[in-house]
Amino acid sequence: MLTWQEIVTRSEQGNVAPRQRVEKTDQQWQSQLSDEQYRVTRQKGTERAFSSGMCNLFEPGLYGCVCCGTLLFDANEKFDSGTGWPSFTQPAEDSAIAYHKDTSHGMTRIETTCASCDAHLGHVFPDGPPPTGLRFCMNAVALQKLD
Repeated sequence: MLTWQEIVTRSEQGNVAPRQRVEKTDQQWQSQLSDEQYRVTRQKGTERAFSSGMCNLFEPGLYGCVCCGTLLFDANEKFDSGTGWPSFTQPAEDSAIAYHKDTSHGMTRIETTCASCDAHLGHVFPDGPPPTGLRFCMNAVALQKLD
């Protein structure tokens, strides 16, 4: 089970290697994604809070990266954080997500990206429910249901 300290260490010292790498040109990403998906995932944007029905969707299934399809989360780890973005307590696989120190907007956070294609997903915080205490706060537009 991933801990906050492990995430902080990875953001400072390096991430676990992903199973695969997916690399495309900026033009290829733009042609594949909607304008909003591109803005969030490739330009590190944030969707408006409560703009997606995914926050209230609690059915079994798997969530992957909208850019490359890499498995990111299992719905069993999803919870209602009340923040307006889908939230999870753990990634589906240890190597699925990369962590990066983010000092933008006058605060220090840890950004999460898809380890396979570098898509911006959201941020992770140490204020989630037990037993992990983690809250992976994801942009719904960066995720797709895989099943």
